[in-house]
Amino acid sequence: MPLSRWPPGGHQFIIPTPTMNILELLNDRWGNRAPCLSPGSWLQTAFFAALLAGTVAQAEPISPAPAAPTRKDGSGELPKPLPDHPGHVFLEGERVCIPLPPALTPACTQWRLLDDRQQVLRSGALPADATNPIAPLCLNDLGVGWYRLEFGSTNQPDLSWTTLAVLRPLQARTPEDSPIAVDSAAAWFAPDDVRKQQELANLAAIAGVSWVRDRLRWREIQPQAGALKPPPTTYDSSADAQRAAGLQVLQVFHDTPPWAQTEAGAGGRVAADLRRAYEIGRALAVRFKGRVAGWEPWNEANVATFGAHTVDQMCSWQKAAWLGFKAGDPGVIVGWNATAAVPTPAHTEGVLANETWPYFDTYNIHTYDWSHAYADLWKPAREAAAGRPLWITEADRGTPHLKNPPWYDQSPRLERLKAEWMAQAYASSLFAGAQRHFHFILGNYQEPNGVQFGLLRLDLTPRPAYVALAAVGRCLAGAQALGRWQPAPDVHVYAFRARPDGKDRDVLVAWAEKEVDWDGRGTTTADWKLPAHLNVQEVVNYLGRPLGTSFPAPLTSAPVFVLLPAGQASTLPLEAPPKSAAPRSGSASPVVLQLALPRPAEVKVEDLPWSEGYAYQAKPGQVLDFKLHVYNFATNTAAGRLEVIRQPRDWSTALATADFKLSSMARAELAGTLRLPDRVEARDGWVVLRADCGPHGRPVLAFRVVVRE
Repeated sequence: MPLSRWPPGGHQFIIPTPTMNILELLNDRWGNRAPCLSPGSWLQTAFFAALLAGTVAQAEPISPAPAAPTRKDGSGELPKPLPDHPGHVFLEGERVCIPLPPALTPACTQWRLLDDRQQVLRSGALPADATNPIAPLCLNDLGVGWYRLEFGSTNQPDLSWTTLAVLRPLQARTPEDSPIAVDSAAAWFAPDDVRKQQELANLAAIAGVSWVRDRLRWREIQPQAGALKPPPTTYDSSADAQRAAGLQVLQVFHDTPPWAQTEAGAGGRVAADLRRAYEIGRALAVRFKGRVAGWEPWNEANVATFGAHTVDQMCSWQKAAWLGFKAGDPGVIVGWNATAAVPTPAHTEGVLANETWPYFDTYNIHTYDWSHAYADLWKPAREAAAGRPLWITEADRGTPHLKNPPWYDQSPRLERLKAEWMAQAYASSLFAGAQRHFHFILGNYQEPNGVQFGLLRLDLTPRPAYVALAAVGRCLAGAQALGRWQPAPDVHVYAFRARPDGKDRDVLVAWAEKEVDWDGRGTTTADWKLPAHLNVQEVVNYLGRPLGTSFPAPLTSAPVFVLLPAGQASTLPLEAPPKSAAPRSGSASPVVLQLALPRPAEVKVEDLPWSEGYAYQAKPGQVLDFKLHVYNFATNTAAGRLEVIRQPRDWSTALATADFKLSSMARAELAGTLRLPDRVEARDGWVVLRADCGPHGRPVLAFRVVVRE
């Protein structure tokens, strides 16, 4: 597959652990936890508490809890490395002592220290007891940056090696609303390993991120119908470790346990009965209240790897899951079930036609495209968000590795280019509309196609990109995009209002690069200089090393952060960030509609290059019989009448019966028929049905049918 655009979705999580079958890992992925930033009003909270207790009849439509950001620094002590410095990560000013690798041989007589540009900074002879792994090598007065420490001989200087990092200490807690986040997957990188979960959480916290994304298997936490598996589980310990580190946690699951499946091999698809979505959402929200701040009720449902669902299936699942999570914890954030691949207008039309916006607090997507394309590619996603915050909950541009198991390292050149890309990606994403951006991924993770994504190595030692993340975390803490500027060919300048070190600043992120793939990156330079009127307070390089107030000459592909007094960026000719869609009003209904058609009726569609989606297919002249499921998630009886409110003019949709009446948590099945003429005009259209349920609202179902010969 060419690397000009990385294939969206379809990642297969490989975790080196003897406790899991590797074939299962190749077909599996992801989970998380933390407390809500902005619970709903006291009235809404009281209503849901009573609803959960079964004392209130859910007659009125439900409004989503707002997810408005706060504007304050986090509370608690400043994060610092654990005493034994997992991953060889230190803070500036600490004494840097590295244990010698246990596999050193007598041939290793000397050491040398290199930087990210492969320049030798220091060297020396190893002590006589170098084969003793307890004996540390101490390196005094190391500045901020990433380092490679090699052990060997004169002829073979790198017989063994490790990496280390020195980070600039945070001077203030990361703001709770900071958009800088990372996908940690701690529960899966360290299953049932509390210590390693704490180490991963610590490495995320000292890098200055605000949120982490974890992974949960539904079939593990609820292996049988009924109550969840009692604590402690790996998901409890992971949530606790990350909350203790001061991190907010986003959790996701994307598997269906065998007991909740209705057909063989359906574990990679959402449960056919939406009551299962409601029940697991409510149970998880209760179990992890105060520890998990947000949930994604599935992962990349629009791609084949995670079920190949149609957009109406995603919307119906989202509605039931949202209602369940809110019944368990009204204040928890429930995001859209994370769409992958290039966003398309057709997918957006499906989200909006199904009137799904009251059922998500954030609209979540994944991207594996080049960052320079974000602003244009995400236009349909900004529209689908309907005024809700846009969250990018997976984002990366993987690089080929050296095929050296079990480490799967990158070449030094690609390690450096990936580190340079970190600031480029975060800056471009925030400008393009993201209110939170999770880089994929913290731990060592490679895919069978030969690509490495991890910021850390197998033993948690850092790759340069981890150190670059820490620079972004500090310099863009609490960042809000002000605009961008391209003052010269291939020069990119992004401006933000942020709080580095807890102080209000305008921060420019600047670099020079062409819109090319990895093979062509890292060679662009520009003689462009900052405008003379700017009052530069500090310049920081892409790894967080302070450069005083000197702007680099020439500007290169390695980004620099320029810290200015708050307000100075307004003197620059900035292009404003693209506008988000206007907030759409509306309330969630406890009545949810769901279309049921056999799998052969579905077909893959690619509405844009590098996109993926699924719709229903029919032939000219075909009569397509379908079933319609109606669910009542209210605590009292709901009744309603269905009608077709939209369809192509030459299509005909009829319902065998339009009326229904349901007790609480009941499901009804109605029958319908779609007829297409022999000479059909509309070859791609939507059928939209609405139910008038009186005090229970007016729920909608919209499904797409493409006509194929």
